Amino acid sequence: MAGKPMRRFGAVRQYRSGRWTASYLDLTGARRRSPDTFDTKTDAEVWLSQIEADLTRGDWRDPDAGAVNFKIYALKWVSERELSPTTDELYRRLLRLHILPTFEAYDLDQITPPRVREWRAERRAATGATTVAKAYRLLKAVMETAADDELIRRNPCRIKGAGKESAAEREIATVEQVDALADAVGPRWRLMVYLGAYGPMRPEEQAELRRKDVDLDSMTIRVRQAAPELTTGRRAVGDTKSDAGKRRVVLPAFLHKDLRRHLDWYAEKDKDGLLFVGEKGAPFRRSSFGRKWRRARTTVGMPENFRFYDLRHTGHTLATRSGATLKDTMVRAGQSSEKAALIYQHSDLERQREVAGGLDEMVRAARKKGSDRPKEGSGGAEVVRGA
Repeated sequence: MAGKPMRRFGAVRQYRSGRWTASYLDLTGARRRSPDTFDTKTDAEVWLSQIEADLTRGDWRDPDAGAVNFKIYALKWVSERELSPTTDELYRRLLRLHILPTFEAYDLDQITPPRVREWRAERRAATGATTVAKAYRLLKAVMETAADDELIRRNPCRIKGAGKESAAEREIATVEQVDALADAVGPRWRLMVYLGAYGPMRPEEQAELRRKDVDLDSMTIRVRQAAPELTTGRRAVGDTKSDAGKRRVVLPAFLHKDLRRHLDWYAEKDKDGLLFVGEKGAPFRRSSFGRKWRRARTTVGMPENFRFYDLRHTGHTLATRSGATLKDTMVRAGQSSEKAALIYQHSDLERQREVAGGLDEMVRAARKKGSDRPKEGSGGAEVVRGA
């Protein structure tokens, strides 16, 4: 009588309890055992068949690979990237406040789609939607790298649209409001308001402007670097937000008097001196300027959520109304993508009336031109077409 055929792959055996276990040799020759026991021999053999199929297709993953602590991996992930100081600070803050409190005790392979969905729902109930979207994108990026490193089979962050931010339309200031804000913020800082609106320059770009960057004759300012202020108070002097941020901005002629006065009265006198310094000669600080900005905003009657950064919306919108193309506004604002530029372009009710008015004039002119042409028919008599 022929004996039972030997298994081609792996081995199964039965415990005294009656349950079954299975084992196999992995790609390195190490023996791997099933993480659980089985009710029947058939169940154990089916499991082995699945492992064999994964090995054959090249889909097999080391079952211990995902046993890496998420907190350790995520912090290492941030450290390994060449991030700007502000982005590094943002990522570490998102991890500390919104991600690690939930996932720091888990291994990578323990973070599952249900746990991600539960975490996101909890965060959405506790904080703003924009912050949750940022935190979700960061978690997804970390786990995507873990999948690329073959530590997990698949990224568990699979919620469609969860990383998309849908911020409300930002309000823009009128020309009169910009002037009022410039007056209210005080003579030392009024030029900063104008450069924010009509530059339109980011506050961190203005913080690193130098006297040598200003050309009064051509009314231009060269943006070379940026100095964002971190939450620790440190000025992180370095590159602009993108390569497009390095640019020469042509200012409108009406700013000539303000620019010359600022150079004479407030900028450091050395050629390499800072354009904006405080009353005691210290570099621009976001915290001290913020207090002046909030007082000015209240004085003018602007909404509390109107940020200094929103002056860029005003600049984009007014530039578009003056005939600037999308590319023009991108160059002026130092933006590297159309998507970024479009965020700052604002089409309010007044602009829509201007568009409608332009259409009205165009159609009326075309109709008038058509009515001036001779009608069909002999002798100029109008011919009425039948219905």
